[in-house]
Amino acid sequence: MGALDHLSDLFDCSSGHDKKYKNRKQLQTVEIKVKIDCEGCERKVRRSVEGMKGVSSVTIEPKQHKLTVVGYVEPQKVLSRVAHRTGKKVEMWPYVPYDVVAHPYAQGVYDKKAPAGYVRYDQDPSVNHLARANSTEVRYTTAFSDENTGACAIM
Repeated sequence: MGALDHLSDLFDCSSGHDKKYKNRKQLQTVEIKVKIDCEGCERKVRRSVEGMKGVSSVTIEPKQHKLTVVGYVEPQKVLSRVAHRTGKKVEMWPYVPYDVVAHPYAQGVYDKKAPAGYVRYDQDPSVNHLARANSTEVRYTTAFSDENTGACAIM
């Protein structure tokens, strides 16, 4: 091992003994849906998160009932703090622009409460609103279709 390798090991900040650099939080944008009726509600929601450590900016869109927090924070901590401080029902922002979703107007995806240009997006992959029919369902539905040449004989 040469002298330069030894010196680079001495001044290396990425080694495992320095945990201060490894535990840094990532800059995140946290979007929360919270009901905002008036300016008082808006002020209460804003004050609940402005004092949090790591918050860079707070944006509120009262017509969409949307709170956006940008900073070095954890989303679940922001969510619980807003719920605790305001006493309101809060949830993570469940909507995405309808351009992003493959079938935005399928049953279960369309939400009448969604803001204009948005549809509800479920993070849970086990809930699939566009699930395929199983083989038994396909067999019964295609038995009487126009494409089936033996359909007349069955009827």
